[in-house]
Amino acid sequence: MIEAPVGADAGTKQKLMRQVSDAIEEAYHFQDVRVWLREYPAENVAQDGRVGAEPPRPMCFLEAPELNSIDARRAMAARIHAAVSEAYSGLANTDETLIMMNHYPLEMAGFAGRLQSDDPEIVDALRQLNG
Repeated sequence: MIEAPVGADAGTKQKLMRQVSDAIEEAYHFQDVRVWLREYPAENVAQDGRVGAEPPRPMCFLEAPELNSIDARRAMAARIHAAVSEAYSGLANTDETLIMMNHYPLEMAGFAGRLQSDDPEIVDALRQLNG
């Protein structure tokens, strides 16, 4: 999920979401990446208790399986930051984009009515990814 100010055009948003998807797919080596973009007008954003007092700072939330490689997380964060910076340059304070990474063990994620830990293909893919 990317939370950012309004103002980017449709083509810019499409490119942003493609770049973020590519960054995540490169880190995890599998598809099924979903990007949700939530945009807010300045009057709906407070930073340090001040509404609209400065350019907003975008936030990104990654909800994903565990990823043990710190290098993969670093590379993914750098690519996501670059994509957000490109898309919202001039509209937001992209130097201070916050990317929160919430990683879940497979037994804490359900998909299609079952736990991911019960899917041998997913278990094997994560085992290969994380060693």
